[in-house]
Amino acid sequence: MADKAQQPPHLHLAEVTASQFLDIWKHFDSDGNGYIEGKELENFFKELETARRGAGVDPTNPIFREKMKEFMQNFDKNKDGRIEMSELAQILPTEENFLLCFREFVSSSAEFMAAWRRYDTDRSGYIEANELKGFLSDLLQKANRHYDDKKLQEYTQTILRMFDLNGDGKLGLSEMARLLPVKENFLLKFQGVKLTTEQFNAIFAFYDKDGNGYIDEMELDALLRDLYQTNKKEDVKNLTGYKQSIMRLSDAGKLYRGELEIVLCREPIV
Repeated sequence: MADKAQQPPHLHLAEVTASQFLDIWKHFDSDGNGYIEGKELENFFKELETARRGAGVDPTNPIFREKMKEFMQNFDKNKDGRIEMSELAQILPTEENFLLCFREFVSSSAEFMAAWRRYDTDRSGYIEANELKGFLSDLLQKANRHYDDKKLQEYTQTILRMFDLNGDGKLGLSEMARLLPVKENFLLKFQGVKLTTEQFNAIFAFYDKDGNGYIDEMELDALLRDLYQTNKKEDVKNLTGYKQSIMRLSDAGKLYRGELEIVLCREPIV
């Protein structure tokens, strides 16, 4: 029997709070890579079964394996053999299920980018705590969910704890995009394509032929194709979707340096 202190929290509850959900996530995503997978997944399912049945289970039993397989068929929506945060939100509903609210409100990468532009009010390339609070307030209102200031503060802090990977009290674009389903998170496609400041400056200058500080949709298309070819990415057919999502950051079809920088550059340019 495991030490009581090591027991995963809150799995016996029919409904968990946002903070309890985060405790569960952090307990099982032990390597912090954004997924419950491999041994983590087996441990999660074992403890979930134990909590629900009120008795221990044997992971070596074929019946356990069969149940786990059925469980994954029901909840592993993108069939990648692991559980991401949005999938866990369906397994363990929170009080107002604010994660699923987000999915209803921002269901595609294009909508996400539009929302980002709306709430990053100071165009800093980050959503800070006060901006995030406004975003979550609007989200809950659109979903007709009741909340008070205390709950709103809890949700804001929970989102920061979930996604503020460097602990600076604000969310960068790639951090916030982890709220999206993996298949919709086009920013994941640019992992390995991220540019240094010098590389970004050189590429932007090359495509901004007239030096006016922005590029248009056609120039962005050419830039993305060149990036993909240079980095030997294979899903070029999806570039139209990625391009449309990035253009949601633009101002009347003008994509300025700062907007493109937060997608393609490793660090914000100071």
